[in-house]
Amino acid sequence: MELRGLDRQNLKHENGLDAQRLVPWPALNAPFEGSWCVIRPGTASTPHAHHEYEIFIAVKGEAFLESQGERTPFVTGDIVHFPPGIEHRVVNESGEDFEMYSVWWDLEMTEKFAARHGERAS
Repeated sequence: MELRGLDRQNLKHENGLDAQRLVPWPALNAPFEGSWCVIRPGTASTPHAHHEYEIFIAVKGEAFLESQGERTPFVTGDIVHFPPGIEHRVVNESGEDFEMYSVWWDLEMTEKFAARHGERAS
């Protein structure tokens, strides 16, 4: 077993939120990447779209998702999927941190995973 810990004191501020990329790491053969994200009270992530597929998993708190002209509550236990090219952001209007985990993947990551998997099986 190998554990990769979250360093809450040294999250990197990017895209309007504080984050730590936890995946990839060398010991894990995964077809995706992922990041722990904290949206501070009264702030929002930067609106963006990208070529990857992405899911957000709400871990703690309450926020809103804004995408395609819609605004939807996003609370602990919820999960949302964004296809490639869809602009989105998370807005935290509460008085507490909103915490979530973001996972994204694309064809290139999947192909690299398949190649690594084949090498390990040999």
